[in-house]
Amino acid sequence: MNCNNSTVNEVKFKRATEKDIPIILDFVKQIAIYENMLDKVTATEESLKESIFDNNRADALFIELNNEVIGYMVYFFNLSTFVGKQGIYIEDLYIKPEYRGKGIGKKSFEVLASVAKENKCERIEWTCLNWNEPSLKFYKGLGAKRMDEWIIHRLDKEAIDKIINKGRE
Repeated sequence: MNCNNSTVNEVKFKRATEKDIPIILDFVKQIAIYENMLDKVTATEESLKESIFDNNRADALFIELNNEVIGYMVYFFNLSTFVGKQGIYIEDLYIKPEYRGKGIGKKSFEVLASVAKENKCERIEWTCLNWNEPSLKFYKGLGAKRMDEWIIHRLDKEAIDKIINKGRE
């Protein structure tokens, strides 16, 4: 695939709808394969429908080139009490391998930066696996700062249930 500057300018971003859930789930699996985590994917079409469309907790955008969906982004608004403003958290940004390194990721961040500006957001944040050097280099080139002083913590469903059950004892 030859992708030059004029092609990058032809990239379009389209908001996903409920009918697009199978495509979203396919992209979730593609990103999980890239991250060597396919065994961790438990999302279903129904759970994505509830999480993205029924409760309006997130937005999903498709990245299109020549009427082909070549990637997607899922993001939601969060809040920074430190700055007293909302921000954007990118849950997923995935571009098919054959389209990487062609300016499409940068264009995707331009779209998200515009969304952030329109909504008076002070930040855009995301996580990246520590071994994903191509992405880390790309983010650094955007001007993103690594937040090495922060450690992500997670309570999974079982841990949440355990906390609730201990509180009932």
